Amino acid sequence: MTLTISSTISVLLMVFFMFASSIKLLGWQKFIFETQLSFFKKYGLNRAAMFAVGIIEFTAALLLLAALYWGDLQWQSIGAALIAVTSVGALGFHYRFDKCSDAVPAAVTLLLALSLLTLNF
Repeated sequence: MTLTISSTISVLLMVFFMFASSIKLLGWQKFIFETQLSFFKKYGLNRAAMFAVGIIEFTAALLLLAALYWGDLQWQSIGAALIAVTSVGALGFHYRFDKCSDAVPAAVTLLLALSLLTLNF
């Protein structure tokens, strides 16, 4: 398999969101889980909202994985769009409630997701 720019971006996003979603869903990494949960609580959201975001992120990562395996640009685009939507949401909450530096990961994932969408059209 040769890695193109779009497949490289897909792999980066897939790995990041598999990791991030697994913590939101399973809470297996206590320090990161507690940090993320404290952000959600500061935003007036609860554990159920964090779990829902984790489901969306996990679904997006699975779509990117499936797209890499089967070479389906439509699945890749849907996965990238889901990541873009969650990243915009994260940016909104970080800018409203936190320091700007807390928004950097969401800004990077948004730019990568939008790059992937642009490359697909």
